[in-house]
Amino acid sequence: MPAKRDYYEVLGVSKDASAEDIKKAYRKLAKECHPDLHPDDKEAEARFKELNEANEVLSDPEKRARYDRFGPEGAAQSGYSGYSGGFDFGGFGGMGDIFEQLFNGAMGGSSRQANAPMQGNDLRYELKITFEEAAFGCEKKFEFMRSDICDSCKGSGAKPGTQPKACPTCKGSGRMRVNNGFMIMERTCSTCGGRGKVISDKCPACGGTGRVRKKHTCTVKVPAGISDGQTIVMNGNGEPGANGGPNGDLLIMISVRPHKIFRRQGNDLYLDMPISFTQAALGADVDVPVLGGGTTKFHIPEGTQNGARYRIRGQGVQQLRGSSRGDIVMDIRVEIPKRLSERQKELLRQFEAESSGRQYENRKNFLDKLKDVFN
Repeated sequence: MPAKRDYYEVLGVSKDASAEDIKKAYRKLAKECHPDLHPDDKEAEARFKELNEANEVLSDPEKRARYDRFGPEGAAQSGYSGYSGGFDFGGFGGMGDIFEQLFNGAMGGSSRQANAPMQGNDLRYELKITFEEAAFGCEKKFEFMRSDICDSCKGSGAKPGTQPKACPTCKGSGRMRVNNGFMIMERTCSTCGGRGKVISDKCPACGGTGRVRKKHTCTVKVPAGISDGQTIVMNGNGEPGANGGPNGDLLIMISVRPHKIFRRQGNDLYLDMPISFTQAALGADVDVPVLGGGTTKFHIPEGTQNGARYRIRGQGVQQLRGSSRGDIVMDIRVEIPKRLSERQKELLRQFEAESSGRQYENRKNFLDKLKDVFN
């Protein structure tokens, strides 16, 4: 079996990358090779799976710490998944459990207490907004599903009127010691799953989980200048913690719909501006559309060439959490008429004959070079 690539290398981040850096890197790369964008592309599918695997580990602080210490085997909390053969680890849950107990239980380290407070899981929500909403900012109300504390059992998982009992196997510690012949090692209690408690009569409302799925409504303030792919964090709006721990966060992933006319690069807005042959030759005042509606006047200089680029200062997107604005960048597209009357054709032929090519610098230079080639 080929060795797995380093997860940091897979995401293209350094080993001291922040959680936010990891999220940004994953989102960017996952978009590039998403199976929906590359149907029937096995290589893209494999790359996408590799990215998901790396993100699942590095985005979880506990898994990441174990990965940094022990490699891929240490990141698997429920056992070593890289081998399906017949090794027997003496009753342990897997290679991850062995590593944990070797370096924590057997060598004097501290194990996590069964009832210690734990922060709840973060939730992710994709919020789609318009191009203008991203540029000018907005407030958006949205609904999402979240696992909340069960109102019936108050999160205990036990039928109302009853209480969970201390696990008879681990006596409420959530850990159990196993004699492996030459040393005593600890592992997560297999009876209670490390919770330290067992439930005889489960709550009928939540099935003993202590959590129920509920619909929530939130309003988020989207700042002006936000870009596609950026994240807004709503602290404490994630899933409830365990044993009195704090809620996780709600991560709002911004998805900006494309505009029909403008393209955004940074805070600048790019625009293909069509003008007529006559406007390009003689110059003209044109109405340039601006974001949000309306137009602004701009003078096209005489003799403007196709592909010329002009800027209108301060008409772009506002800087995120700032006051400055980008520009509108116009790329001129000179349109040549497809249908001409006989009178128009005659006037153009007359113009061409009278100019004798003196008005066309590029053509003159080309012809001069051509003469040098054949003379």
